[in-house]
Amino acid sequence: MSPRWKHSPPGSHWGEFGPDDRLGRMNLVTPAKVRQGMAEVREGLTFCLSLPLDVPGGMALNARRLPPRLYGTLRDGASQGVQGFCWSYASEDPNLTDVVCDEVMLMNTQYSTQWDSLAHIGSRFDADGDGEAEAVFYNGFRAGTDLHPGTTDPAAPQDWARYPDPDAGALGVAHLAVHGAQGRGVLIDLDKHIGRQRVAVGYEPLMRILEADRIDIEEGDMVCLHTGFADTLLAMRKQPDVKHLHATGSGLDGSDERLLKWITDTRLACLMADNPAVELVAGPSLTRSTPLRGPRLPLHEHCLFKNGIHLGELWWLTPLAQWLRDAGRSRFLLTAPPLRLPGAAGSPVTPIATV
Repeated sequence: MSPRWKHSPPGSHWGEFGPDDRLGRMNLVTPAKVRQGMAEVREGLTFCLSLPLDVPGGMALNARRLPPRLYGTLRDGASQGVQGFCWSYASEDPNLTDVVCDEVMLMNTQYSTQWDSLAHIGSRFDADGDGEAEAVFYNGFRAGTDLHPGTTDPAAPQDWARYPDPDAGALGVAHLAVHGAQGRGVLIDLDKHIGRQRVAVGYEPLMRILEADRIDIEEGDMVCLHTGFADTLLAMRKQPDVKHLHATGSGLDGSDERLLKWITDTRLACLMADNPAVELVAGPSLTRSTPLRGPRLPLHEHCLFKNGIHLGELWWLTPLAQWLRDAGRSRFLLTAPPLRLPGAAGSPVTPIATV
């Protein structure tokens, strides 16, 4: 029991690292896990695991998420032959020769390769035991008390100061940045075994893949799932064919209770994939065993809300997966810090794998 909750959700581990914990299972990424990751570095080769941050392109893949937009930092430099994005100190002193490029970026923090913080998904759950469901998040942190909505006004950058910022507060992604997201990565190559087709991978097929590739997931490992989705997306050159994409690439079956229990019991630290949600979103081709009243994204609820397991989405894993496949390996050093952006519920990330 905690001052913030009388009841925790079934299958959850609230309070596992203390009632005020804000990191969840990333607490398992200890100095020893960092050393294990470093021990996997043999060749010194690095792989960038991020898509360009302007991919997917447009808003067809997710109508709620804006692609990046760059605005030049406006200075009075036109008289010196430069303006907008580039400006000259000569506008302040004609004897100065510096020409500077500078910009402002406006983008959704979860548009492209990203981290989901523990503030990304909560649930309406009766944590108080009074018969009324509240909007709560991992470890009982509350919407409106510990996390604040701010504004959704699409103001121009010069007007931002007029509006309150949203604040993910207690569970914002900046906590992950301070802790450090570096440790031993383990890649599970679904594409190798399933190919690029829409398949919801549950417990049984996942266990067969782990056995075939002799993969052991240990406490504190940072687990990556390669489906090929991001590679297919990248080849579309910012013109995503949504119908083709949703028929391409597998994902985890969030309705499989045995799979969810395995995720918890292995004590993995975090879970990333090269598809948009790690799990396949329920639709005509995915039969769900969960009740009609429940989450649309059951794996998100299980990981982020119930067990404090950070998720990463749209990571570009194909070149790394191909190299590991050829080398007969599955482990590597993973370095993936999010932006230390106070208040944010998610963050762009440029992960690096070192082998």
